[in-house]
Amino acid sequence: MQLTFLGAAHTVTGSAYLLECAGKRLIVDYGMFQGKDAKLIQPLPFPAGEVDYAIITHAHVDHTGHLPMLVKQGFHGPVFATPASMDLASILMADSAHIMKMDTEWKNKKRERRGEPPVEPLYTAEDVALTMKQFVPVEYGDTKVISPEFTVRFNDAGHILGSASVELWATEGGITKKIVFSGDLGNLNQPILKDPQPVRETDYLLVESTYGSRLHPAANDAKEQLGRVIRETFEQGGKVIIPAFAVGRTQELLYYLRELYESGQFAGYEHCPVFLDSPLAAEATALFSKYVDDYYDEAAMKIVRKGGDIINFKQLQLSISSDDSKAINAYKGSCIIISASGMCDAGRIRHHLKYNLWNEHNTVVVVGYQAEGTLGRRLLEGEKEVTILGDSVAVHAKIENVDGLSAHADRNGLLRWLSGFTTKPKMTFVIHGEALAATEFAEYIEKELDFTSLVPEIGDQTDLLAEQVTLVHTAEPVVEAPEQAEPQPKRQVTSLVDAPRYSLTNLIEALRELDQSGMKLPRKKIEALSKAVDDLLRSTHG
Repeated sequence: MQLTFLGAAHTVTGSAYLLECAGKRLIVDYGMFQGKDAKLIQPLPFPAGEVDYAIITHAHVDHTGHLPMLVKQGFHGPVFATPASMDLASILMADSAHIMKMDTEWKNKKRERRGEPPVEPLYTAEDVALTMKQFVPVEYGDTKVISPEFTVRFNDAGHILGSASVELWATEGGITKKIVFSGDLGNLNQPILKDPQPVRETDYLLVESTYGSRLHPAANDAKEQLGRVIRETFEQGGKVIIPAFAVGRTQELLYYLRELYESGQFAGYEHCPVFLDSPLAAEATALFSKYVDDYYDEAAMKIVRKGGDIINFKQLQLSISSDDSKAINAYKGSCIIISASGMCDAGRIRHHLKYNLWNEHNTVVVVGYQAEGTLGRRLLEGEKEVTILGDSVAVHAKIENVDGLSAHADRNGLLRWLSGFTTKPKMTFVIHGEALAATEFAEYIEKELDFTSLVPEIGDQTDLLAEQVTLVHTAEPVVEAPEQAEPQPKRQVTSLVDAPRYSLTNLIEALRELDQSGMKLPRKKIEALSKAVDDLLRSTHG
């Protein structure tokens, strides 16, 4: 019974985990990498057609974005997900295919001028349509027997509409082991959705650690901060630009903005519009009305029962066409612009940043996680000049971070969910976090909960039937940009306790993370980091 970590290990994106049991193969998530790892893929050690089943924790593309590629390569098995995740995945994967199509057309024009052959996107809208035909809906709480080897049950993870923690039972040789995948766990007391549902017992646990080393401000404090930043920007005649994920974060923002406008927080500025410039977000928002009874929390339901609307308000204007989007940049007064992508690396948000970053009266409000290497992360880190759509843009706008609006649980939220287990897992694997966050969170839960934990890297594998569970590092996944003919170098996965595998770039990134987080590392890791620097200096100077 082999579990292999194909993605989201020592990094936040590219979630993918392979479980091999009694000759059957099951994948939990198969998502895109983002940020500095955006061109990575998770190649399997066997043909895609030899994968038997797939399970999706939720619809975000860092959990589903490579699934159509898997289908294109020959995977024909069922894909199990909640009904809301199915609906959202269909529009998110279709949007991903559209972006790939546009990017490929642009690349092929350049390749044609250089006399190079054209390339194909990872997948097309047709591949997405075929993928959706393989989805099988499973409601929260239902126990689904997939095969004699696998049984699954979904629990509400409170992250986005339809998000789930997965209870998976695997049977081999008459022995059954239970593995729980936390999925992405939602922040406590966020609007609209319920808090994450606890799981009581498991043999093995995979838990996310996106914010495992940080604490969020209270939700009310975050809303007050958002209101203050917007009002201050309006008072100086500026615009508020908010990069937001189309699913989850956008709807939460609209909920808070409705409250702020209706409560008089922007008195004197009630005329300032809110432009939602994302066809994808508009489509996702419409889906929320389909799942009111099963997914909304009590506060949202009270509004609905009174005939109210939790998201729409009179200042909200939807921007669907490209002409609508262009018209926003011609708007002369103060306004709020919400657009995707949430990490600023794709979509219409790039145009709004290009037109507004240079103006000191404007404010960019960051409300979600920004992966390493993304434009959003670089803005948070204080870069004063960035390149957007081929042009250099000076950064004079104020950059504000309202991290209390995160859809991810912070350290205390994760700890609360983990405290729901009535017995300790035999092993806890800390995943879906950058190296420092995952390592610190693993140490934290060992100290607070006495959970034995490991922090796997991409390519690590473990035998869940072994008496003592350990991680074995298999061959590094090969990183290939599909449009390139020449082979790409193997991906280098960093570890603070694995000094010989460091490159200078990785060391710089690790030191930057350490500086930003204000963390104090254990002595053994400081010594490992110091040794890595010494080794590099010796190799550089002979």
